[in-house]
Amino acid sequence: MKPIIGIIPLVDEEKDSLWMLPGYMNGIEKAGGSPIMFPLTSDADDIKELLSNVQGVLFTGGHDVNPAIYNETPINQTVSFCKERDDMEAEVLKQVLEKDMPLLGICRGIQFINAYLGGSLYQDIPTQFPTKLNHHQSPPYDKPVHRVIIKEDSSLFGLLNKKSLEVNSYHHQAVKEPAPCFNIMAVAEDGLIEAVEIKDKTFAWALQWHPEFSFMSDEDSFKIFKEFVRHCERY
Repeated sequence: MKPIIGIIPLVDEEKDSLWMLPGYMNGIEKAGGSPIMFPLTSDADDIKELLSNVQGVLFTGGHDVNPAIYNETPINQTVSFCKERDDMEAEVLKQVLEKDMPLLGICRGIQFINAYLGGSLYQDIPTQFPTKLNHHQSPPYDKPVHRVIIKEDSSLFGLLNKKSLEVNSYHHQAVKEPAPCFNIMAVAEDGLIEAVEIKDKTFAWALQWHPEFSFMSDEDSFKIFKEFVRHCERY
């Protein structure tokens, strides 16, 4: 049986709709999993029922994270968050960690997980962390635009067996202070944290770049999906 993997929905408030980028689902399918998009809910019992039917959860990109989660207020008008999604992800993450269920966070995923677990964020990289690296590329989004350095004591190094990786990049927020439970797996050449794992969890990875755009053309991006699905199979 293929593992079923729940995906946090993307939210379009103007259209009052939930939606999904195909790369998230296609990446999981190609790696051997069966993806399903969750409804938007923060009800603890509903989430418990949802999680009882899946073997892993993918935390997707999308809205900014409410700065109130890490005890700040928005610094400018670029910060745009969705309370319903923050509330949902807080409950999903709480239960996923309690169950030691495999999880993968991408873009907003690393940011939300970090904030929820006690870290903080750069709310707007151009304002708070000026850098020459391109962290907000133009299409096509599957093309790499900068390099990350992989820590040799990380699970990511164990998977890829390489000290650096060329990645795509499309974000304006990033991890500032990492959560205490994180092991940092990779950093950009300007020092921004690009990948983390949660200590003492079977598989809890989060990335700042976007393997859902590049898994078809980049072997390392596909290996990340495969590793996630492999742990979901074992759950």
